[in-house]
Amino acid sequence: MNGLGHELRLVAIAWQFFTRIPLPRAWVARVGYAPEWLQASARHFPLVGALVGAFSAAVFLLAALLLPSVMAVGLAMVASLWMTGCFHEDGWADTCDALGGAVSRERALAIMKDSRIGTYGTVGLVMMLGLKAASLASLPIAWVPVALVLGHTVSRTVSVGLIRALPYGGDPEHAKAKPLATQLSGLGWAVALGWAALAAMGAAFFLPPWVLAVALAAAALAGLWCGRWLRHRLGGYTGDGLGAAQQLSELALYLALVASLRWI
Repeated sequence: MNGLGHELRLVAIAWQFFTRIPLPRAWVARVGYAPEWLQASARHFPLVGALVGAFSAAVFLLAALLLPSVMAVGLAMVASLWMTGCFHEDGWADTCDALGGAVSRERALAIMKDSRIGTYGTVGLVMMLGLKAASLASLPIAWVPVALVLGHTVSRTVSVGLIRALPYGGDPEHAKAKPLATQLSGLGWAVALGWAALAAMGAAFFLPPWVLAVALAAAALAGLWCGRWLRHRLGGYTGDGLGAAQQLSELALYLALVASLRWI
């Protein structure tokens, strides 16, 4: 495939990796698969996030025509959870279980591989979903769709940034996604930032500039903190750790939007 065709292939691979909505069989056969393509497709994870956010926003807008905004927010969140198969939430819960206690790196990695959820994971998941729902329900209705698209896009950019900045901290031989257990190229990171920039430019039509800047800064700071946490405890990122970073930065963006309402 030529340059554009290869990029479309990477988008399709990212879509298959992050969502449960299948592509037509003819497309899948044409796209093909190679481990290095999955690693390269990380540059388009924010684009998939934008599409997930757009789907969630569409559900919110339709539900808000008939239901109170808090219920519309709940349905919008259900839509995104269904579309992604709780992919990132699972990583967040596993990370809470693994790093919630004072355990060794080896024990933490073993806990991450355990399919069962523990106390830390349960509490972390409930608090994460509850805070996201409360934050979105506290926003003006016109802001909610913008927040959903921006949050899902930027938070995945944060996760891609950790792939770029940190070494892999898990066991590559038993990684859930072995091709991702390598660092991202500079070009890949630039493309990911480009998708985030496009989302921010779109949000700028609906949000005051300073509010947008604060929200983006909050997501970035949450990602930096999560990166330091993962480096300290595990020596680098893991697949579950990337899910945790996505969830934390998404929540941080929503909280920043809510906090900004006090000064508007």
